[in-house]
Amino acid sequence: MARPDPNPPDGDEPPEDVEVRVPAVPRAVVTMRTVAADLAARAEFTLDAVADLRMAVDEACSSLVSLARPDTKLTCTFILDEERITVTASVSTFGPERLPTDSFGWRVLTTLAHDVRMLSATGERDGNPFRLTLRFAVPSLGTVLS
Repeated sequence: MARPDPNPPDGDEPPEDVEVRVPAVPRAVVTMRTVAADLAARAEFTLDAVADLRMAVDEACSSLVSLARPDTKLTCTFILDEERITVTASVSTFGPERLPTDSFGWRVLTTLAHDVRMLSATGERDGNPFRLTLRFAVPSLGTVLS
């Protein structure tokens, strides 16, 4: 869902802030990859940056879906600016879950994206489930390996 802008931009510019919710199931991850790639392409990111973003979103969402409670949503927020797209992806979990940071998938994610953070969720209070969130950014020029 895109938030309406009171002063919409001219032309075919992408929205600056987009939130998408899909069922937290593996087959829905393709939707998040597609949205991410479309937003980056419309923002005129390099082809390498679009590919990096697609792979980072795929890895993050696939990892989160594997820990999600049944019948919950995978939520992704994409915040665009000229230099990067910042992605925040989250799911409801059964407990204070964390993704393994010694896995191949985590290495892929941290190679493709900058400032990767795993945010712990609030605990199960008043019937609200735990939430696991990943936040990362992909620069408009793609991965710069050092």
